[in-house]
Amino acid sequence: MTTAHHARPESAKQQWATGLMLFGAVMLMIGGVLDIFRGIMGIAQDNVFVTTPDLYVFRFDLTGWGWVHLILGALAVVVSLGLFQGAMWARVGGVVIAGLIIITNFLSLPYFPLWSIVAIAISGFVIWALCVVRPEESAGYR
Repeated sequence: MTTAHHARPESAKQQWATGLMLFGAVMLMIGGVLDIFRGIMGIAQDNVFVTTPDLYVFRFDLTGWGWVHLILGALAVVVSLGLFQGAMWARVGGVVIAGLIIITNFLSLPYFPLWSIVAIAISGFVIWALCVVRPEESAGYR
């Protein structure tokens, strides 16, 4: 009876770890797809986005920002596919990509204010989900 009682919490921990990894993978995939769309919009038509006057310190060309978002979005989608496999490289890559997405969205706030805030929030959840699970808890995920 003790063995059966002890096995149940480990199973719950593994289920929790699996759920967080899937959450992180799905959210990174969504964030990546949103970044891809935003990148395409920035490259295709600069006048889609509202720009602020010369009051913002970080001024960049919208087409340049479009390429940055397109590349980061594509990398996020690729890394999220690795997360669905439970790969450790994808966990590390997911945290790095999500961090870069947060930085680029902060810098592009005047160009895409609402989208940037949403992307920052999604990326924050991705980092949380990928950092909170210990490797030994998610080992059963693969």
